[in-house]
Amino acid sequence: MKPSSKPSEGKRFILSSLTFIFFLCALASINEIRFESLFKLGRCALSNAPLPLNSSSEMSTLVPNSSSDNIRILIGILTLPDQYHRRHFLRLIYGTQTPVGAQVDVKFVFCNLTKEDQKVLVALEIMLYDDIIILNCKENMNKGKTYTFFSSLPEIFNSSDRPYPPYHYVMKGDDDTYLRLDKLVESLRPLPREDLYYGYVIPCPSMDPFVHYMSGMGYLVSWDIAEWIRDSEIPKNHLEGPEDKVFGEWLRDGHRAKNRFNAKWSMYNYPEPPTRCTHDLWPDTIAVHLLKNQEKWIHTLKYFNVTTNLKPSKLYHIP
Repeated sequence: MKPSSKPSEGKRFILSSLTFIFFLCALASINEIRFESLFKLGRCALSNAPLPLNSSSEMSTLVPNSSSDNIRILIGILTLPDQYHRRHFLRLIYGTQTPVGAQVDVKFVFCNLTKEDQKVLVALEIMLYDDIIILNCKENMNKGKTYTFFSSLPEIFNSSDRPYPPYHYVMKGDDDTYLRLDKLVESLRPLPREDLYYGYVIPCPSMDPFVHYMSGMGYLVSWDIAEWIRDSEIPKNHLEGPEDKVFGEWLRDGHRAKNRFNAKWSMYNYPEPPTRCTHDLWPDTIAVHLLKNQEKWIHTLKYFNVTTNLKPSKLYHIP
């Protein structure tokens, strides 16, 4: 009988297994080094890349410039309770804009309701859209409505359940102004988030934001100025007069808004009829003012190709 080969076969099996295990350990070590390098590289690349609005929680833990650092902007469009059609129209305008890397909330702002139909129709709007702020005031334009708007914001939005500040910037806008939200956000990125006053400098030929004030078409301040308006006696004692001019006087008398930004000529009045405040429509536009009729709105919207993202479908045919 031949001697059994089982012992030698067992030794070969053990040696092969140990060699294989050693190989796996070496490979794992190499891959770990490579993975760590790739991870660091990816993290570096992501930290310099713009994030989508709805970043996941996992992404927020990995990327230093997370969604929590996105610019938060509140735009209050001062209007009247009975302007139902205008509000629905503006919801189309702003609801179809999706600025990247920012939270932009557009709210419609007016004083107390005075009619029975308003109490029903406005309530239905709030239930559907949740985009209305009703101030505790009597409807007016130049007798303190703007003060009531800004001074009410800290009480409305400051909360332990929200980040602080709830908004980095607050803008007051007119309902005849077209704002391009992506351009607005882009212009704000390099600017300070404290003690800031931003807009279209008045008078129209002026380019110096420290001389007078910003046009009521749409001016913006940082959140700390809204809190100052709530607390200071200066605005409370000076409520009447052209609201944009009065606002500028508050800041002057209170020695506020050391950081100022003139957005001219990215903000301007509609080109017709031509005045010293008008400008031709152009690609770097942030705001167009005095869109007083449907014809001017449509001309402006067509110029900026606002329907370019309309998807083809068998449900409709728009030439």
